[in-house]
Amino acid sequence: MLDIHQLHAHAERIRASGVLGRSRLIRRLFDFLVDCSLTDRAPKEIEVAIDVFGKDARFDVSQDAMVRVYIHKLRRKLEEFYAGAGRGEPQRMVIPKGAYRFVIEPAAEAPTEEPPAGGRSRWVPAALGASLLVNVLALLFFGYVRWHSAPSDLATLRETPVWSRILNDDRTIFVVLGDYYIFGETDQSMEVKRLIREFSINSPADLDQYLMLHPDLASHYLDLQLNYLPTAVGYALRDVMPLLAPAHKRIRLALASQISPAVLTSANVVYIGYLSGMGMLHDFVFAGSRFSEGKSYDEIVDHVTGQHYVSQAAVPRGEEKYHDYGYFATFSGPSGNQIVVISGTRDVAVMHTAEAVTQPETLEQLTSSAHDAQSFEALYDVYGMDRMNLGGKLLLTSKLNTSRIWTGEPRDAVTAAVTAGGPARALK
Repeated sequence: MLDIHQLHAHAERIRASGVLGRSRLIRRLFDFLVDCSLTDRAPKEIEVAIDVFGKDARFDVSQDAMVRVYIHKLRRKLEEFYAGAGRGEPQRMVIPKGAYRFVIEPAAEAPTEEPPAGGRSRWVPAALGASLLVNVLALLFFGYVRWHSAPSDLATLRETPVWSRILNDDRTIFVVLGDYYIFGETDQSMEVKRLIREFSINSPADLDQYLMLHPDLASHYLDLQLNYLPTAVGYALRDVMPLLAPAHKRIRLALASQISPAVLTSANVVYIGYLSGMGMLHDFVFAGSRFSEGKSYDEIVDHVTGQHYVSQAAVPRGEEKYHDYGYFATFSGPSGNQIVVISGTRDVAVMHTAEAVTQPETLEQLTSSAHDAQSFEALYDVYGMDRMNLGGKLLLTSKLNTSRIWTGEPRDAVTAAVTAGGPARALK
């Protein structure tokens, strides 16, 4: 027999944990099923659709899987709770397969939900593979510096202000990778038919918020817990990780979509990835910059000169040479932490920028152009062919307005500071 006091206590702990997130529909479904279970009521699918999702009696559950989708999501939330805050619980609150109610079961017997037929199971190995790949790359690169890198070059680089401010500090170093969140579009049988990348949706929370605004899509979009990284990230890690090897015990790998403001304001951060993958870091960097995006992330606008730099990498060109644009920035955070950004519009730009700041000669050229400013940004014109980095040149450096970054000073003050003589130098 169900112990209603035990069920109520479990429900309160789950609510308090925050695992249900900000999705209004998930919370409503959870509360509805708790109320039904406490009164020993077993609602049908159509009742859930009407009472939770506001559907009417004409709603066809055989044609619209909205209820089943959200039951699937709620099961995932429960799994997340018992894998985290509730991992020590001797018993678990679960939704039995084919039912719309909660029961309490011993933890050892709590079933794991079967993925939708033909859907999620195919994508889980890919997600795990991507995660493992990042960690394997890191281990390989730490080994690479030990056996193949020139010790004198690495020592020289580590003593430069760009890298010494990070390495000589005892803060944790977050190597943040610019990732992209993708979700699945399902058919009526809940089978994933295609993957979707939407720039405005870069996390499960973003997807929940989007579905709140577009409830008609809730039964067609499915969170697959998948993120992907551009190819350039792997090449850039190869260049950056040897430099950071002495601090390996303080290094954490993280995705840009997972970073919180607390990390950006207290830890040392090295971002690697596209301009479009920076997440919340983007707003901080470009608040104090002379640059912004144009009509897309493939266009960079210089607000001081009015120049537009448009990447040609998005247009297939075969063996024809094209231009791409790399972006670098280094600046101090509000607690004395340091942030380094190795970025660009597309792959060859990110690859070249990483090479430029991890080679003694090109890094010296960069810092000299910036007049040894502690906080500055730089733009590179990079030449590519068939996704290969052929080389590039430093176009300009400019002092970053850190006051604007952390306090919200108006942008016109940024451009005024640059044109009035803040370290800015164009290279021919």
